[in-house]
Amino acid sequence: MKSVFISESSAPAQIWNNAAQLDNIPVINTQSLVPEGARAVVVAPHPGDEVVMCGGLLQLLSTLGHPLQLISITDGSASHPGSQQWSEKRLSVFRPQESVEALRRLGLPMHSLKWIRGGFADNALAEREQQLAHYIARYLRPGDVLFSTWREDGNDDHDAVGRATARAAAIAGVAFNEMPVWAWHWSNRDQGLIPWHRARKMRLDTWTVARKSHATHAYASQLDGEPAIGIAPLLPRVLLERIRLPYEIVFV
Repeated sequence: MKSVFISESSAPAQIWNNAAQLDNIPVINTQSLVPEGARAVVVAPHPGDEVVMCGGLLQLLSTLGHPLQLISITDGSASHPGSQQWSEKRLSVFRPQESVEALRRLGLPMHSLKWIRGGFADNALAEREQQLAHYIARYLRPGDVLFSTWREDGNDDHDAVGRATARAAAIAGVAFNEMPVWAWHWSNRDQGLIPWHRARKMRLDTWTVARKSHATHAYASQLDGEPAIGIAPLLPRVLLERIRLPYEIVFV
């Protein structure tokens, strides 16, 4: 597994804005990914991952009338260790509220959205992979199409949830697709580690991209770090710029 640390100064050399392969990824439409009438299940390691990972896809599926289920594995309360402004107690309440606002900004039908909150402790998910897999499988049913973070995304929790979700998909016998988040911010010299042969591109129109960007800005706790105690923004400027690309990538 490759660990990721996003530095603003390294932005010009990152895969998302420098890899030639991005232009040649085959395009896939939503109907090919999620058949008519099928339910899409999105498994997010932390609050906000569902928007950054597939905020565009969620909008497209909602517009087409697909039933949606979101599984949030953690509440994200450990994102600011040592912070007095953003204590774990405050974040355990605040981050789910941010998610509600973000999904509202995406235009999702909050009255009918099935939303499961796992309450697992973040930054420790690799130790509970087997438990996670069975937890996720409990909420799956035949015909579902499952989405989660890539198993080699470069973040311990993302990787663990990707592996657990893959195992849950095998248990339930449903289709599973992976979506990279932090991997796009690897140095361009690491582009050979990306499984380009599995990549498919979902095109997003201007309005869909705008709503995704607007939704990401609902996560106020993640937009500003605390330099005094060495905490960088969890949603740095370079990531906010990258999610304004007119497509999302899925590994099928």
